[in-house]
Amino acid sequence: QLQLVESGGRLVQAGDSLRLSCAASGRGTFSGYAMGWFRQAPGKEHEFVAGIRWIDGRTSYADSVKGRFTISRDDAANTLYLQMNSLKPEDTAVYYCAARSAPLVSTDVQGYDYWGQGTQVTVSS
Repeated sequence: QLQLVESGGRLVQAGDSLRLSCAASGRGTFSGYAMGWFRQAPGKEHEFVAGIRWIDGRTSYADSVKGRFTISRDDAANTLYLQMNSLKPEDTAVYYCAARSAPLVSTDVQGYDYWGQGTQVTVSS
């Protein structure tokens, strides 16, 4: 069992930057898991934001965040990050990190085995 705990969410202004962290603990380590960040805005479905492959660290992003967000992982520290720059009000959501027991990223919520509890990001205009 892998436990994930997100942190770093808060209220910011449009144009600000924020870094989210996701600390993993429990069975095994980060190695072997592809990791992803999802978000859920009020009244909307979970949306894929970014992912990082275990096998080679290759990253992928939703079009809405490409060029503004950067996902990274520190396997030694068992921590996943999401650097968010040039934040917009439409980025307001609860952000979740997720892990799947596979080397490749999935953009599908159903493709992930472990989830954190989420951290709230609010961007004011």
